[in-house]
Amino acid sequence: MTQHKKEIVNTLFKAQQNHEPVEFISKTYEVEEPVAYQIQDELISELKKADNSEIAGYKVSMTSAETQAYASTDEPAYGTILSNKVVKSGDTVALSKLFAPLIEPELVFVLTADLTISASDEEILQSIKVAPGIEIPDARYIDWFPNFTLGDLISDNTASGLVALGEAADPVSYEDFAKITLKLSHNDEEIATGVSSDVLDNPIEALKWLIRKLDEQGKHLHKGEIVSSGTFVPPVPAKEGTYTAEYSYPGAIQVTFEK
Repeated sequence: MTQHKKEIVNTLFKAQQNHEPVEFISKTYEVEEPVAYQIQDELISELKKADNSEIAGYKVSMTSAETQAYASTDEPAYGTILSNKVVKSGDTVALSKLFAPLIEPELVFVLTADLTISASDEEILQSIKVAPGIEIPDARYIDWFPNFTLGDLISDNTASGLVALGEAADPVSYEDFAKITLKLSHNDEEIATGVSSDVLDNPIEALKWLIRKLDEQGKHLHKGEIVSSGTFVPPVPAKEGTYTAEYSYPGAIQVTFEK
């Protein structure tokens, strides 16, 4: 599989650099989850060198039964967020620089201390701030959503595109993290509503899942990194215009898309 891993990494790297989508790797290779994460790691290494970027954090994907069904899995997956893929509230994003992006309103945790598998809920809450976020998933495959396998998804950095985040606030209680409501609008027209309990019953559980998953692979979360915790609503294809995600806590975020 070593040679196949190199071929897959090279295919996905070239797709990103040349901005040309490719066929699903599952059409040629059978890639199980552990190998897919190895491919993701190698792809991230190549992208860091090519773009002079660093790891800014991680995204947790497929945090509901509905989204897990897309990839026939019963747990989330994670992708790696690079520093050149983070944008701020109010920024304008060019659709022409993406492939087939989606909109996913998510809370973004900003770590104020390292987090390890031994951290209690109380320690986790003491080690984070929380920002309103919009994740913009994007994959390098032809007609990618929702037609991927788990191996396809994880290998291509779990469809990591961009992550937008607003101003971070202090955390609420564990219980209150399950009661955060969302309104998503496009050009001031409401298109979806959601609640944080749809994210593994509580977004803090998404963070805890990530801590465990990274630990299995000898990785840890570090102070200053961010974690996009999972979408409140089913993914929405990104169109031209302005998207606003208004959360009951910690506030609102806005991103505009142009051609």
